[in-house]
Amino acid sequence: MKDILEAILAGDTDPASWASLAVPEHYRGVTVHKDEAEMFEGRPSRDKDPRESLHLDDVATPEVGPGEALVAVMASAINYNTVWSAIFEPVSTFAFLERYGRLSPLSKRHDLPYHVLGSDLSGVVLRTGPGVNAWKPGDQVVAHCLSVELESPAGHNDTMLDPEQRIWGFETNFGGLAELALVKSNQLMPKPAHLTWEEAASPGLVSSTAYRQLVSRNGAGMKQGDIVLIWGASGGLGSYATQYALGGGATPVCVVSSDDKAGIVRSMGAELIIDRSAEDYRFWKDEHTQDPKEWMRLGKRIRELTGGDDVDIVFEHPGRETFGASVFVARKGGTIVTCASTTGYLHQYDNRYLWMNLKRIIGSHFANYREAWEANRLMTRAKIHPTLSKAYRLEDTGQAAYDVHRNLHQGKVGVLCLAPEEGLGVRDAELRARHETAINRFRDV
Repeated sequence: MKDILEAILAGDTDPASWASLAVPEHYRGVTVHKDEAEMFEGRPSRDKDPRESLHLDDVATPEVGPGEALVAVMASAINYNTVWSAIFEPVSTFAFLERYGRLSPLSKRHDLPYHVLGSDLSGVVLRTGPGVNAWKPGDQVVAHCLSVELESPAGHNDTMLDPEQRIWGFETNFGGLAELALVKSNQLMPKPAHLTWEEAASPGLVSSTAYRQLVSRNGAGMKQGDIVLIWGASGGLGSYATQYALGGGATPVCVVSSDDKAGIVRSMGAELIIDRSAEDYRFWKDEHTQDPKEWMRLGKRIRELTGGDDVDIVFEHPGRETFGASVFVARKGGTIVTCASTTGYLHQYDNRYLWMNLKRIIGSHFANYREAWEANRLMTRAKIHPTLSKAYRLEDTGQAAYDVHRNLHQGKVGVLCLAPEEGLGVRDAELRARHETAINRFRDV
């Protein structure tokens, strides 16, 4: 890997030079092991510790197939799907690999007794397979995490509806928390030139997810003037939703859990903020019973902030803990758009407030290629900024995943893979200088 890293640090972009570099037979990757899939049996989810299940292994470099690219990974990031893989919830990660392995001889490569995780990357293309024309060795790239076969007509209008749609690095192998990664070439997008490797790696999954969920017509279709309630507004997903709302002429009502997190969304330009910890919202009386009075209290607080208006859109991702309140506080005819479910995926709500008030619940999952490309274009033009708060070494990925699992982080948590230190990879210093404050806001908290 030494020659590859030296070429990257030297800024070499000559395809012939890159083609002459040897690709190593093995590389380091963060894995979970199939024979440990039952290791947390009987433990509550909160007590399952990714530091126990995540390993840094030498793994064999996969063959590059048709329509694929092998990328030298400079940096990656932690998403909640890495936590799910690490704690083997809601199902073992190897169930995904086994299913994918039955699809074709090429996909059989993914069905291994170990799973290299990670759904984000920034890096440099090393090799491309047959049929790849848009990308060449030496290109600096980021990758979105949509892996799709496109052999069914169902996916050609919206690739997220393809029956063989998967999230790379979660439902496929050879993910981005590694020195090398295998992707489909249509996952690749240009790396924003004003960002460091770790900053460029951090938005991929969450920014695209927020774009589809909030902006796209496949999601809530946000428009100017909308009022948007954003749960976890300073977190990895919510921080992008907050930026999209502000940039799109909407008014975000940002729900956070501390004064520090309130400061983050305030620095983005948000003015309507609810600190749910300080105001002590308790939407559940006990494990089985919700408290509608707390929904009403939240609705009243929202109207105090907005001058009497209910919210047009609720940006939902916590799931079980907040979903009943989300359905209640949306205005008549409003929209609750949901993805994830980090507090539990068995949602409960009072359907009277949905059906009698003509509200809609929209399910949203990642983004199609066009939506991911549009989100990256906004990042490239510095209209949306990364929300990276901290970057760990590859060796410390277990701790990074633990921090996300226990909500000890702000924004996104990055991981340095081949990058020897933070701060490398900026090629457009002028554009960066104009937006330095916005880029660094999460580092200042």
